[in-house]
Amino acid sequence: MDIHVYDKARWHQDSIIEAGLSEGQEFVHTGLYVGWLIEKGLLSEEMLEDCVDEIAAFNQRKKTGPQIFGNDWDGVLSDEMLSEEGNAFSLKYFDFGKKGLFTQDYKKIFGVSDDNDFFSVEDSWENYDKIRACFERAFEQCNNPPSKAWWKFWE
Repeated sequence: MDIHVYDKARWHQDSIIEAGLSEGQEFVHTGLYVGWLIEKGLLSEEMLEDCVDEIAAFNQRKKTGPQIFGNDWDGVLSDEMLSEEGNAFSLKYFDFGKKGLFTQDYKKIFGVSDDNDFFSVEDSWENYDKIRACFERAFEQCNNPPSKAWWKFWE
């Protein structure tokens, strides 16, 4: 069975360097999503068991999603880390190369555009709170599409 990798922070290191951004910025965009996955309980059983301390730290707002993604998960998000429901949503929403809306939503919420600007978003609870509502809305729409026409967008 092949592993589906949603993102690896190292894929973005050249963009971080080119933009003159500090180390760690490559963890922010996916890390904000990781935080929402944790909060929503969309991790695999294995991750729920292995990451008890990280999950607790996130829920107590002692560690941000980007900190967990970067420091504890080595900057990798793959299908093995998510529940069936988490994967079903992430395959549609968090698809950078195809029809996923994550990038579009992220750019809109934070007012960023090009690749280098994309990575300039600060790792903060304020930014997490801004984007989590967007993730929540997309998740609800994915699970309760208003019409078949809308659902075709995800296919």
